[in-house]
Amino acid sequence: MAGLTRVPASAKAMTVCTVVGLVVVTAYTVALGSSGWLWFCWVVLALVTLGVYATRN
Repeated sequence: MAGLTRVPASAKAMTVCTVVGLVVVTAYTVALGSSGWLWFCWVVLALVTLGVYATRN
């Protein structure tokens, strides 16, 4: 568990961006209808975030 507290600032920033992006895309979908490109971009962002965590040696 101690290793989880040493998350680099870049990984924390990516996580915040991913969560904020999810909220924005969800709000857009509720308000104006689904946009495949927005969801695709969010999935790419989420995968990049996972990549940052996977390579955080």
